[in-house]
Amino acid sequence: MANLPPLSLYIHIPWCVQKCPYCDFNSHALKGDVPHDEYVSHLLRDLDNDAPMAQGREIKTIFIGGGTPSLLSSEAMQNLLDGVRARLPLAADAEITMEANPGTVEADRFKGYQRAGVNRISIGVQSFSEPKLKRLGRIHDAGEAKRAANLASGLGLRSFNLDLMHGLPDQSLEEALDDLRQAIALNPPHLSWYQLTIEPNTLFASRPPKLPDDDALWDIFEQGDKLLTAAGYQQYETSAYARPGYQCQHNLNYWRFGDYLGIGCGAHGKITFADGRILRTAKTRHPRGYMEGKYLDRQHDVEQADKPFEFFMNRFRLLEAAPRNEFELYTGLDEAVIRPQLNEAIAKDYLVETAEHWQITEHGKLFLNSLLEIFLAE
Repeated sequence: MANLPPLSLYIHIPWCVQKCPYCDFNSHALKGDVPHDEYVSHLLRDLDNDAPMAQGREIKTIFIGGGTPSLLSSEAMQNLLDGVRARLPLAADAEITMEANPGTVEADRFKGYQRAGVNRISIGVQSFSEPKLKRLGRIHDAGEAKRAANLASGLGLRSFNLDLMHGLPDQSLEEALDDLRQAIALNPPHLSWYQLTIEPNTLFASRPPKLPDDDALWDIFEQGDKLLTAAGYQQYETSAYARPGYQCQHNLNYWRFGDYLGIGCGAHGKITFADGRILRTAKTRHPRGYMEGKYLDRQHDVEQADKPFEFFMNRFRLLEAAPRNEFELYTGLDEAVIRPQLNEAIAKDYLVETAEHWQITEHGKLFLNSLLEIFLAE
């Protein structure tokens, strides 16, 4: 029998002022006003349907993503989080994160979010270079980004994060490092630093910009990693750095193969049941259909043969060692079923194994896709 893992809640707010050319998230350019109260009432009805899947567990973390959640009024955020607390037990020390764009962070409104229970803000800075921001379709400038970070720092929140991209169109090594230096100077406890990739069905996919080549990208990563490490940040996940004790608990739960309910347009969920069944859910993507009350788009049980790949695909994003006992606890499978694949991964120097843990090697990090392919079902 599988053990029930920790439970999180993801809430999706689908609207943006405008769609960025690199973005493949489920976001929709706002036409008119945000339907604050109407959307919150649909979110809570969606949660009513999903609440039994919590199976008595308390919610350890909440992440409000988008789109641009900071377009939602502070009153609507209060109603939303009050509604969540009325339906599910919330851990006393629950981390509650909200994404925000610098241009939509207002001091008074954010104090309202904080009163509602938000204790961590993730600010989508992406770059401090005006030409790069314009190229990325961002509606804020560097001054607004710094103002938002200083506001978050002064509110006495549990933590705040800055999202920063590298490998931008025509970006030099020095420009990438200058972005990092400006971010570090704002003293965020957490930095998400990820490479721009061209995703299908985006404006950049139809009109690709000129990006740095692989050698330039490697130089940016290598020098940037040194800069972050010297500033006291520790890399704990593929694209995430934090000061000690400030890792994003919500994301850690994803990568440790934890469970999460997902409500809102296009939100995904993963739920484990006491009999070992793992259910994946996806909600209706478009606000029009969702706000007609058609919340669930599709769901499926994860096949037994696919569980090892899904477990390791998440676990090996983290640089920490993976406890061996969690494989059986969270998949309901005996470790013996993957012994041949483990032996192959160890022989290829992708993994090392101790009595308690599996640890991805430096070689394994470089060949992560090859490592994961070993666990793909035949």
